[in-house]
Parts: sequence; structure tokens; C-alpha cells
Amino acid sequence: MIFPVLCFVFDSCQTMADDTEDVELDFAADEQERARRSAVIRHPLASFFHLFFRVVAIVAYLLCDWISKNFASCFVLIITLLSFDFWSVKNVTGRLLVGLRWWNQIDEDGRSLWVFEAKKTSRGNNTGTEAEARIFWLGLIICPLIWTFFFFTSLFSLKIKWLSLVVASISLQVANLYGYLRCKAVGQDGQSPDSRSFTGQHLLQLCAQVKPFISRINIH
Repeated sequence: MIFPVLCFVFDSCQTMADDTEDVELDFAADEQERARRSAVIRHPLASFFHLFFRVVAIVAYLLCDWISKNFASCFVLIITLLSFDFWSVKNVTGRLLVGLRWWNQIDEDGRSLWVFEAKKTSRGNNTGTEAEARIFWLGLIICPLIWTFFFFTSLFSLKIKWLSLVVASISLQVANLYGYLRCKAVGQDGQSPDSRSFTGQHLLQLCAQVKPFISRINIH
């Protein structure tokens, strides 16, 4: 009588152990699938152009004396590249690679407001992978640091005209960095932070004035 009961208990324990092993194998497969997806670049074109314009602008700055002796030509070339970078990062790559975007709008009272938005991550959405997020944030942070280094080298070497170019470049680069950091704060807090701080608004307005400035240079 006892032997059949022991056999039944043993079979039950063996079945539970098999089920546990199956669950562990399923978890391992999920981890492998998650790791595979994190290494995939879902938007290769957006990832390329996220870095292309800003890297070319830095290379052009370093080789500007060899490319052309005309400072105005170098100025227009670099600011044009960074303007393309500013537009593509603000309107395209941020939305595709990390699900963030920011923009300016006019309210009913005629006041200029800056809006920061973070897309909620969920399965099946079109947000970028972890690899694309690393590309996005590394490019967004490292390039302004490089331009900051150029600022100090121009300042200590007393190259005033190049200093004006570097300041304009830093403004364009830092504006997107500031905007997307605010967007990331929105995604973490779940609510929009105050978007009327003087420093951030002044910086974004300054960058909005770069394009008319370039147009005046091209006319003259």
C-alpha cells in the first residue's frame, strides 16, 4: 500500500521538476531573444545621419585651413552642416531612435511655449533598440564636448573669428542635448517639467535665430 503511494509522490515531484526546467529554459530563451533585439539596429539610415552631419562638421573644422583659406566659406559650410544636423536630430532621429521629441508652439495668448514629449515604450512599437539608443546618446553628448574643447583652444590662442564659429556650433549642439534631456525627464517622471526656464528657453531661441543669420551671410 505504501509503495504505490511513494511511486505516485515521486512521479509528481519528477513532473514538477520537469515543468520547472521547462520554465527556466523559456526564461533563458527570452533573455537570448531580448539580447538579440538589443543588438539589432532597426533604423540604420537614421542612425547614420544622426552622426553624419556632426562628425563631418568636426572634420571640416579641423581641416578648414587645408580646405579653404576663406573664413566665411568655412563658417557657412560648418554652420550649414550643423543646421542640417540640428533639424535631422530634432525632427527625425530622436523620434525614431529613442521615442523622444520636442518642439515650439504658440498658445492662444500668443506666448511661445516649448513642449517636451516622451513616447511610452511597449512591445510592437517603432521605437529604436538599445544599440540605437546608445548611438543616439553618445553622439548627442560627445560632440558638444568636442566643440567645448575647440572653444578653449580658440580662446587661449586668441582666434576671435573662430571663437564665434565655435560658440554658434556649441549652441546648435547643446540645444538638442538640452531638449532631449528634458524629454527624458518627462518619460521618467510621467509628467511634463516646467518648460519656461530662462536658460533653456534663451538657448533654444538663440538656435532658432541661426538660420536667418546664415541667410544674411549667403546674401552678402
